[in-house]
Amino acid sequence: MTSTLIRGRLLSFHRAPFAIDDSAAYAYETDGALLVENGVIVASGTYAAIKAGAADDVVEIDHRPHLIVPGFIDTHLHFPQMQVMASYAANLLEWLNTYTFPEECRFVETAHAERIASRFFDEMVRHGTTTAAAYCSVHKASVDAFFAEALRRDMRMIAGKVMMDRNAPQGLLDTPEMSYDETRAVIREWHGKGRNHVAITPRFAITSTPEQMDVARSLVHEFPDLHVQTHLSENRDEIAFTCELYPEAVDYTDVYARYGLLGPKSLFGHCIHLSEREADAMSETGSVAVFCPTSNLFLGSGLFPLRALNRRDKPVRTSVASDIGGGTSYSMLKTLDEAYKILQLQGERLNPFDSFFMMTRGNAEALSLVDKIGTLEAGTDADFIVLDMAATPAMALRAEVVTSLADELFLLQTMGDDRSIVETYVAGKPAKSALAAA
Repeated sequence: MTSTLIRGRLLSFHRAPFAIDDSAAYAYETDGALLVENGVIVASGTYAAIKAGAADDVVEIDHRPHLIVPGFIDTHLHFPQMQVMASYAANLLEWLNTYTFPEECRFVETAHAERIASRFFDEMVRHGTTTAAAYCSVHKASVDAFFAEALRRDMRMIAGKVMMDRNAPQGLLDTPEMSYDETRAVIREWHGKGRNHVAITPRFAITSTPEQMDVARSLVHEFPDLHVQTHLSENRDEIAFTCELYPEAVDYTDVYARYGLLGPKSLFGHCIHLSEREADAMSETGSVAVFCPTSNLFLGSGLFPLRALNRRDKPVRTSVASDIGGGTSYSMLKTLDEAYKILQLQGERLNPFDSFFMMTRGNAEALSLVDKIGTLEAGTDADFIVLDMAATPAMALRAEVVTSLADELFLLQTMGDDRSIVETYVAGKPAKSALAAA
């Protein structure tokens, strides 16, 4: 068995930091190493200690002086929307009807779905994202293309066939029966194959009838260990329309609660305009509110109340995501750059340790996968990335006066992008350089 020793500065989190000077929240090695075998980190620590315990024939890769962190994790994005990015629209519902729904109709074609899936994974690797929770389209062909590509690249991915049976073009509508049958087929064919995870995925209450929501409830009951992903309270017009469609519900969140969709593996995109009652319901069920900064700003949906949700007597679990294609960048660095600005507008600050925790361990915890991803701990998947704070001339100039780890992280977050990702390791193998060489 061949082992690989990856040398560089290591940063990994034990928990969320309480403040910018909370050094107990993370482990930082100025000369560290990871020992990787069969796609798993088998040892992590100082270079001297890891080297001493490694086999004589270990293959050594030296990334000094760069920083090695766990692979970035994106908890909400839409793989069929790559060609929808940068589409001009006034708001969410106009954007969906004018651009997104027509584009997603194309995913009935297997060849198109396979082409976009390949491009999607290329971008994930280029930007250092090693795990994502993705929406496919309503077509099973799109899900098959997505999971086949994830399997080929040995990436840990979460995805689901979107369920929609109203308020969308005919080419995007299924039926409750079709949603049930095809989701079950996807679970049977793909869940647990390689590192694939299937998510039960009703797009949102507006595009699902009560009959289809009943189907979603049945699937959750049959497969309680699966993730659930949908949208909640992104836009005020969306909220009003949902309440018209479900007049028996107390509010938007109650729609999902009535169908048993809240829970610790349920991911709710956006959650910008939750009432106190809704936030309490999210907290009590352990549901996750997903913060999508670039999308929220691009569509003018509102400012996500991150600190308010976290500081409540009943805190709400949160994560952060790009929301491609409403989002405007594949980069989680850019995503957290915009998150910082959103908090600034609310009189709050997001320190860089918070940001890097959220992109790594924090999102892994939100996905209930921290035993597999999000850290550099022994026994976890060897998914990690190498970062260069001087990747561009402008960054290099700023880096000349960086004097602390906090400054370095903030520089990467504020000015970094795919060029800052020196290498992306997936299951212990260098994927970004392999992509460039292809």
